[in-house]
Amino acid sequence: MKSTHLISIVTVGMLFSIGNGCSTPEGAYTPVYSEKGDMESHHNVVFMSKGIQESVDVSGIKKTQLADGRLKATVNLRSRDDRRIQVQARCIFKDEDGFSTGDETPWKTLILTEKSQETVSYTSMNAKAAKFTFSVRESR
Repeated sequence: MKSTHLISIVTVGMLFSIGNGCSTPEGAYTPVYSEKGDMESHHNVVFMSKGIQESVDVSGIKKTQLADGRLKATVNLRSRDDRRIQVQARCIFKDEDGFSTGDETPWKTLILTEKSQETVSYTSMNAKAAKFTFSVRESR
């Protein structure tokens, strides 16, 4: 009696799984866009670690189009800590669609003293730039 009851449960389970999970979609799959893993495409300043995010704040962002068509990007970084911290910043210039123009600046080391603010400016090398992203990380 117990074995026939067990066989019935297993059979019903198999029929249920066959009816509900075996169909596969046809064609190509839609790409999944996630802001969580793609902060650089959505924000002008990106902190590269949780520690930097807790220690540094952005108090201002300025975008200036120069007379020759180049873009000047300026950001004010402010220390939230009561201690001296050393960070690095760089800028990636992008076209109107958000793709890199190939104009990436080298990492610049900044020393932020207690509750201080530092202004960082970069100018693109060509007139292709329409957007930018500053990356800020712990100094190496």
